[in-house]
Amino acid sequence: MLTRRRCLAAAAAFVGGLTCRDPSAQPADSDLPFLADVQTPPAGPTDDWPPSLLVGVDGAPIATWQEWLPERERIRAAWLEFLGPFEVAEPGHEYQLLAEDLAAGCRRRSIRYATEPDEEVDAWLLIPTDEAARPERGWPGAVVFHSTTDETIDEPAGTAASDAVAIGTWLCQRGFVVLCPRCHLWNTTPAHRLDLPGAVARLAQRHPGARGMRKLLHDGIRAVDILRTIDGVDPTAIVAAGHSLGAKEALYLAAFDDRISSAVFSEGGIGLGFSNWHDPWYLGDAIRDPAFRLDHVQLLALTLPGGLLILGGEAGPGAADGDRSWGHIARALEVGRLERDRPRLGLFNHRGGHAIPPPARELLLDWLAGCAGGAGG
Repeated sequence: MLTRRRCLAAAAAFVGGLTCRDPSAQPADSDLPFLADVQTPPAGPTDDWPPSLLVGVDGAPIATWQEWLPERERIRAAWLEFLGPFEVAEPGHEYQLLAEDLAAGCRRRSIRYATEPDEEVDAWLLIPTDEAARPERGWPGAVVFHSTTDETIDEPAGTAASDAVAIGTWLCQRGFVVLCPRCHLWNTTPAHRLDLPGAVARLAQRHPGARGMRKLLHDGIRAVDILRTIDGVDPTAIVAAGHSLGAKEALYLAAFDDRISSAVFSEGGIGLGFSNWHDPWYLGDAIRDPAFRLDHVQLLALTLPGGLLILGGEAGPGAADGDRSWGHIARALEVGRLERDRPRLGLFNHRGGHAIPPPARELLLDWLAGCAGGAGG
């Protein structure tokens, strides 16, 4: 069993310094021709601008990328400390094949793998059927997280009645191998029904001091572990995406796992006050303390140089992101521009409510394909 100090050190080393991400290996701007559009400020004034990240703890300005790197590691360590310890042994990378079928141009495999030595999770693994189209370096991979629904993994894998958020199937059709894992919040009952009190109590018993997002981050990292071992996957081209709850998971995975090339955050509520981040299965009431100094703009900056696209619905029931999300993007862009003229961060406010309407769907796919090196053309 790892000690807490060793756990934090291992986590920092694993998701560790930005040197794990080679800026020169990032896709060219030609793969993301819409960057200028998603980096254009909203027409009207926007509130909710976090403080600048370009000031060190000593008050000195941060003016170069090299000066940013120590601050980046300080921020990373502060967030990991806040998220709490998560001490588990390596559960291995094997998975069990439960069933297989063909649908919508995808080979769909129902699989089960260990997230912890004594805990397993089910997932859909989607593989393109056109082997002749597989790139020489292998298919790019994607981890796609589901929203708050009892359809769980059937939602992103397109096996549910509605395909309105079938991100996994869309990406598979664009030439990705996709893993859609079930969130642990549905893992406490045999029927996989949402059991928030049970999941919170179970986490507190198994991992005292760990916040809900620490468990979600751990499980996301395990999904990347599994995906990178799938035959035919390019382990250097892994992206992440999610809608609502799934967006929250994608943000933290992209921020703390440098194996993620880029991500899409659809209607997750980027600001700590934009959504229910205070709930115990996420971050808890500590974020409401006036003395709390961490902010999600820091996580956006941690995704660099890989980056992230926010999809916002602006208004309507459940809508969490929109023009007010711009301040977070703008502050993170200030950091990114220390490294390149046009960082891979952006906001697309589709104004379609808490959904992924067709224009947002197409941009999501183009963003992830471009960030994976032009997958699917």
